[in-house]
Amino acid sequence: MKAIILAGGEGTRLRPLTSEIPKGMVRIRGKTITEHVIGILKRAGIMEIYLSVGYKKEMMKEFYGDGKKFGARLAYVEEDPPLGTAGPLIVLNRLGQQLKETFMMVNGDNLLDVDIREMLKFHLAHGALATIALTGVKDPKHFGVAMLDGDKITEFIEKPRRPPSNLVNSGYYLLEPEVFSIVARKERAMMERDVFPELARRGKLFGFRCEGAWFDTGTHERLREVEEKWRLK
Repeated sequence: MKAIILAGGEGTRLRPLTSEIPKGMVRIRGKTITEHVIGILKRAGIMEIYLSVGYKKEMMKEFYGDGKKFGARLAYVEEDPPLGTAGPLIVLNRLGQQLKETFMMVNGDNLLDVDIREMLKFHLAHGALATIALTGVKDPKHFGVAMLDGDKITEFIEKPRRPPSNLVNSGYYLLEPEVFSIVARKERAMMERDVFPELARRGKLFGFRCEGAWFDTGTHERLREVEEKWRLK
């Protein structure tokens, strides 16, 4: 199985750290954020990884190279200008390099202790076109909260006043090649606004409940929390 890591954002909330380096090169416990995400994927045997890059992309490409020093095989999807969270799908469509089997997509900001192999079993057993790893948070009002019918996600409610659950989108997805057709005619697209709602309408969007630790590294406060609490090697 292959994976795509979304690593092209500017990381504006992490400035001045990201004024000089891309967000994917910010360090946590001696390793870069992207290196930690690569490690999570490698635990599941995922070695072929696309890095979706944009902001300071040459620094990313020079640092990560072909991935050998990280025990992976890396290729790059370049977005210039940024095309949204579904941007890598748009670029691969244009290049005629659509993935042909189940693949993983990961928001490069997020670290999650997840058993990807179990998530894949769940995904295949449900005949899903997309499975989102859902994680429980204390205050879901600041996130997109999943509405569920059994294991099926019927919709996400963004930053609800009265959350229907505490289960939020962790930024870890399993996807089928059919998702490429959803963005085929789009110049820009968001997974959250364009891809997932369409799959929910088709009844093919599912939620895998994950009990492992989850961290969003997008702010200085959250980055300090990750530095203190992240334990996955």
